[in-house]
Amino acid sequence: MAYTDYLNRDKLMLTVATTGGVHGKDANPNLPEQPEEIAEQVRECEKLGAAIVHVHGRSETGENNSARLQEVNDAIRERCDDIIIQNTTGGQAVLEERIKGIRTDPLPEMASLDMGPFNRDRHIITEHNRHNIDLLAEEMQSKGIKPELEVFNNGHLNEVYRLIETGLLDEPYYINIIFGGGTFSIPSPKNVLNLVQNLPDNSKFNLLATGPHQLPLTTMGMILGGHVRVGMEDNLYFRRGEPVKSNAQLVERAANIASNLDRELATPDEAREILGMK
Repeated sequence: MAYTDYLNRDKLMLTVATTGGVHGKDANPNLPEQPEEIAEQVRECEKLGAAIVHVHGRSETGENNSARLQEVNDAIRERCDDIIIQNTTGGQAVLEERIKGIRTDPLPEMASLDMGPFNRDRHIITEHNRHNIDLLAEEMQSKGIKPELEVFNNGHLNEVYRLIETGLLDEPYYINIIFGGGTFSIPSPKNVLNLVQNLPDNSKFNLLATGPHQLPLTTMGMILGGHVRVGMEDNLYFRRGEPVKSNAQLVERAANIASNLDRELATPDEAREILGMK
C-alpha cells in the first residue's frame, strides 16, 4: 500500500471497534457493553459503510470477558446483513482465554493477532509471547480465519516478518499499525510514514490511532492508500470536550472524509476480495 493506491482510488475498508475491555460506561455512558447494545450499534455502523467489526466480549459488569464473544457474535449476526466479524484474541494474558476468539460457532471470518506484549495504563500489561503467537497463527491458518496482525510498536513489525518466514501467514498480509500512548508507536505523521515504508511486500495496512490522534492519523492513512479503524474502543470523544454519542457518529465522520478524498468504501463482500478471503 502506498500513496499510488490512493491515487488509484482503491476502495477503503472501514473497521469499527465498538467496545474494548479497558474503559467502560464510567468514561462515557454511550459505550456499549452488553451483546444487544453492541449489536445495535454495529447495525447502525454497517448501514453507514463499516465493512468489518472488531469484537470484544464483556461481562455483565463491563469487564473484558472472552467467554461472551459467542453471545456478541450471535447478536451481531441476528441484526446485521453481511458485516465481517473480527473477533479479538487479545486483552488476556492466558492463551486459553485468547483462543476463545477463534473457537466460536460459526467461526469468525477474521481475528486479531497481537504481535507481542504492551503496557496499558499504570497497572495493566498485556502479556503475549512467541509460543502463543505461533499457536494462534497456526490455528487461524488451519481454520481459514484471516488474521489482522496487531503492530503496537515498531518492534512488533519484526514479528510479522518472522511469521512470514515461518510460513504461518497467507498473502495478502493484513497489518494493523497502532499509534497512541504507553508502548504504542508514538503518534506522529513521520512515524506513520516510517511504518508504512517498512511494511512487507504483498501486504495491506490498516491504521488505528487512539484519542485525539484518531481523526488526523486515520485521515493520513486514507491518503496513503491504507484502510482505517475507528470506534469507541479507541476514542471516546468526537472533538475536544465533546463525548462521542455513539460509534455510528465516528463511522459517519470517517465515511464522509473518505468520500471527500474520493475513496469509495468497500462493502463487506469487496473487503473479502481485497483480503483474499474468497
